[in-house]
Amino acid sequence: MTETSMERSFTGPLAGMRVVEIGSIGPGPFCAMMLADLGADVIRVDRLSGAALVGPNADFRAEVMHRGRRSVAVDLKNPRGAEVVLTLVQSADALVEGFRPGVTERLGIGPDACLAVNPRLVYGRMTGYGQDGPMAQAVGHDLNYIAQSGMLSLIGRSGQPPTPPLSLLGDFGGGGMMLALGILAALWESARSGQGQVIDAAMVEGAALLGAAFHGYVSGGTWREERGTNIVDSGAPFYDVYETADGRWLAVAAMEAHFYDDLLAILGLDPACLPDRDDQAQWPRLKEIFAAAVRRRTRDEWVELAAGRGCVSAVLEPREAWTHPHNVARGTFTEIDGVIQPAPHPRFSRTPARVDGPPPVPGEHTRVALAAWGVPASTIDEWEGAGAIGRAQGAI
Repeated sequence: MTETSMERSFTGPLAGMRVVEIGSIGPGPFCAMMLADLGADVIRVDRLSGAALVGPNADFRAEVMHRGRRSVAVDLKNPRGAEVVLTLVQSADALVEGFRPGVTERLGIGPDACLAVNPRLVYGRMTGYGQDGPMAQAVGHDLNYIAQSGMLSLIGRSGQPPTPPLSLLGDFGGGGMMLALGILAALWESARSGQGQVIDAAMVEGAALLGAAFHGYVSGGTWREERGTNIVDSGAPFYDVYETADGRWLAVAAMEAHFYDDLLAILGLDPACLPDRDDQAQWPRLKEIFAAAVRRRTRDEWVELAAGRGCVSAVLEPREAWTHPHNVARGTFTEIDGVIQPAPHPRFSRTPARVDGPPPVPGEHTRVALAAWGVPASTIDEWEGAGAIGRAQGAI
């Protein structure tokens, strides 16, 4: 199949930045997606032997985290595979990799090799447990990392097991987003020192940092370590979700006194007949009262009744979030080639971020992407002839 060119416009605040992404799963692609959304020219180096998708997706075109960048398929075990990556690194600002410690060194594209050809390079490394320490070589996934961070133990309802919070806390918030922040911070420093450096981003530590407030509460003795008994962990009756008459859900976040008064007025409850909201021993009883009240109306009836008061919200399912008038007006979601997905964020007044192209098939842009980064056609021909680059096996 003929390669596609995927013309780039690079309108965002990172326009002019070049990033080499060594294909991985989870936090690495999320980091690279954020950089590409903001205007960076990201080349994703996929496996020539064929890349795999993890999760329910079976189509590379629908893998949202791969959006906005070109894919080059490289055989990193080929004698000339490392040469391809190092050639790209020469004109790159940053590199993102998500292997276990030592893997890129064995492939010939570790930090020392890359910084030797580009001393200003920011080399971003994404792992679960970090580059050193007793567990550095341990395998795991998001759930293992947030368990190690201490945060998973705090998430869930009273009397129930810890509840996995999707892959938000480890893979994406504590992983990919932290690595993106680290890369941008290192580039800021590099612009002044002229020197690159290596970023050691670990999901355990990123997840722990996201939970800074809660570690502080536990350390200070102000947090009850029994899940689901605190003010923002579903323990408080005025900060929880309740089922409505139509089997949907209403989010109640009435912590401040004036919001709490609004909530009682909306629900038609007399404060004189209710337990003291500040008496935690009465929270289970007060929660029962709220639950019974909320079940009297449908979700949308409650939302209409509460219009203009900032204490209750409909719990929207993804398809509802896509079409909610506020989200539509703000452009919160966008559709690319039939795939609805979140739009880039945050917003910039002069240099707007954008999604510049759909997710690529592995190796879809091998020749055109290399040429766009200044690799001579003769060199590309040599690499292709040696079997170091091409179109990934199984790619359609």
